[in-house]
Amino acid sequence: MERDKKMDLDRNRVAFITCVNDEDVYSECLLYLQSLHIPDGMTVDYVPVRNAVSMCAGYNEGARATNARYKVYLHQDVLVVNKNLIADLLSIFADETVGLIGMIGCRSLPRSGVWWDGLRTYGRVLHHCEPESVVDSHCMEPDGAYIDVEAVDGLFLATQYDIRWREDLFTGWHLYDTSMCMEMQRHDFKVVVPNQEEDFWCIHCPCEKPLAPEYKRYQKIFLHEYGAELHPEV
Repeated sequence: MERDKKMDLDRNRVAFITCVNDEDVYSECLLYLQSLHIPDGMTVDYVPVRNAVSMCAGYNEGARATNARYKVYLHQDVLVVNKNLIADLLSIFADETVGLIGMIGCRSLPRSGVWWDGLRTYGRVLHHCEPESVVDSHCMEPDGAYIDVEAVDGLFLATQYDIRWREDLFTGWHLYDTSMCMEMQRHDFKVVVPNQEEDFWCIHCPCEKPLAPEYKRYQKIFLHEYGAELHPEV
């Protein structure tokens, strides 16, 4: 069951939770996290989860390992370059209706349930997939500090409420992120993307590979669970 959303979590603590299967890659991720500015009064947990059977199972395990109110779930191949990340997250989370912050996503999910198929995408991530090849994936920017969206990409997901990851449905490595966005909205919390017009917050360094065959299976599971709640733009 999910924890109480406010009472037993430490408001002065932030945890960075990562599923790890490559120690060298994670060590670089951790180096960047340990270089972030920590606001006065805040403490930080670094929670690597090894041998996870799925992303949802790993993230639930990581969430149980810390009582931080603020949790950042990020891929092991993400480098956080915004030194003021923690303060920026806290500023957005001052609005207690905001449940989740992501780096890039879509205003409304299309019928496919796949965020990058959406008509209006917001956010920014620098992608470094190959040596000497860097792509600035820069979508639309919010007019203000952030904008409400329906779904964001799982490379970086920051939360201020503990809602259980649906490991009962998503037993692999796909659609866990969009599922959590829908779960947040089921609990009447907003999902948002921050303004990164002046500079990007994260570098993502994934290995280029085709979409896994099992993605379609989890897409069907996602649409069966959440399809009736989607409001695609046309």
